[in-house]
Amino acid sequence: METQQIAVTRTPWWAKIVIGVVVVGVLFFLLGRANLLPGIPNPFAEKTTDRSGPVLLKSIQDMNRFEGASGNFEVVVDVDKDAKFLPDVVRGKRTLYVGAGSVNAYVDLGSIGDNAVTVSDDRKTAAIRLPHAALERTSLDPSHSYVVSQQRGLFDRIGDFFGSNPGNMQQMNILAAQKIQTAAQQTELTTRAETNTRSMLQQMLTSLGFTKVTVTFGSPSTATPTPSATATPSSSPTAS
Repeated sequence: METQQIAVTRTPWWAKIVIGVVVVGVLFFLLGRANLLPGIPNPFAEKTTDRSGPVLLKSIQDMNRFEGASGNFEVVVDVDKDAKFLPDVVRGKRTLYVGAGSVNAYVDLGSIGDNAVTVSDDRKTAAIRLPHAALERTSLDPSHSYVVSQQRGLFDRIGDFFGSNPGNMQQMNILAAQKIQTAAQQTELTTRAETNTRSMLQQMLTSLGFTKVTVTFGSPSTATPTPSATATPSSSPTAS
């Protein structure tokens, strides 16, 4: 009668240590996630360290302008990139991005010429000609701009896994800013800025003793404005 011998393979001691460490780590992770370890810090908790350098002041620019109006905008940017001969599930990316930003309208007071202001001899009448209001560049608000959804093909997922693509977010910001800037040009921001600038100057000059104040916008005319062409505001300065 033949006797069968069963070979028993023993686990090496180092393998037992590795398995034990892994088991203990998994238990700590599960108990920490479930908040079952009061007083014991979670060893898997993330810690954020800010190692940014100091802010450098590159330049200072004097602002000789009056910001008379500001508009807040929000736009949904929908960008779809696909390959010509490949389906979207293989190669393609569609991103929905919400961009929020503001555009300010201002009047440049630093470009006023010598003949832009006319004051009567009795210092009771003043006529001021200013350039038309202009729009500043769009200022995006990063705290209210975000990606709603992003659909990616297989190749795009693999590419994003092995490397970052900061240019994609930069492109979303540029497109959002361009669309907001175009929308701002179709609003009454510049008109509102001119109205508020006129009201500000009239109130300021009236408080200085002037009784007739005219503020106009546009390129200077060939004829020099005369005090007789001014309008007389009421008790409270009104736009002319």
